[in-house]
Amino acid sequence: MSYRTLLLIVLFVPAALLGGAKALGLVIPVPIWGRDYVLHFPFEGEAAPPLELPKVEGPDDPSRPLVVIDAGHGGRDPGAVGKDEAGKRFEEKAITLAIALALRDELLKQGGIRVALTRADDRILPLPHRPEIARLLEADLFISIHADSAGGANDTVSGASIYTLSDEASSEAAARFAARENDADRLNGITIEGASANVSAILVELSQQRTQEDALAFAGLVLREGQSALAFVPQPRRSAALAVLRAPDVPSVLFESGFVTNQKDRAVLTTAEGRARYAGVLARAIRVHFARRAEAVQAAPKGAPTGGE
Repeated sequence: MSYRTLLLIVLFVPAALLGGAKALGLVIPVPIWGRDYVLHFPFEGEAAPPLELPKVEGPDDPSRPLVVIDAGHGGRDPGAVGKDEAGKRFEEKAITLAIALALRDELLKQGGIRVALTRADDRILPLPHRPEIARLLEADLFISIHADSAGGANDTVSGASIYTLSDEASSEAAARFAARENDADRLNGITIEGASANVSAILVELSQQRTQEDALAFAGLVLREGQSALAFVPQPRRSAALAVLRAPDVPSVLFESGFVTNQKDRAVLTTAEGRARYAGVLARAIRVHFARRAEAVQAAPKGAPTGGE
């Protein structure tokens, strides 16, 4: 069959079928663009687990600040993987959970701060659930802990870094959130209930700008508290369009603790002493962050909005 004949078949046979159907009064269903046209399949045939709120630990006092700690990856998702010379695997999901548990224990030992973990064991957790847990618990701070990889053949890259949401991604997320939750009551003290879609998007973006300011301030504290205790990459303060940071009313950061592909980083990431070092730095930054916020609240004129309130 020649190329020209094949082209004629491709072009004219469907047209002939549609014309004949129309003449006979038949209706041929056409998928709707953007809906049933795109099929969605659960990962490995499994439905996403329902969102379950974790236990809040610490003082039984809702006025105390609440930190939600998110250990990245988990379950069948190992995250970044590194190997030593003997071939032993080091998986990000185990490293992040161990650091999250160490940070929780440190905060609870010091007292005065409530803590919740998005996961406390090796389980899969859908990405959208992680920031949503912080929102539903009305957290004052969300910290997602990860470990990086530079590729199996590159073991020279090392150091920690901390991410906040990029400005562009923040605006995009605000618009999507407003469209989805236009009937919400309040965000950061801003009423959006009953507002039009455009006004709601603007109000949510204003709320998220305040949230971003708090997140940036906290990121600076992590770098300050860790400068003599941790090794950071060059230009460790970074921003990206990370979905886990897109809660519009909870200051959120993603802490890349180090590289599982680097021997020196692994020695810190996988030991109790190393995890205690990470936990100590983050705990100090958290306490200073909340102390500054409390001072701002006390100093603000009565009725004036304050960040994080």
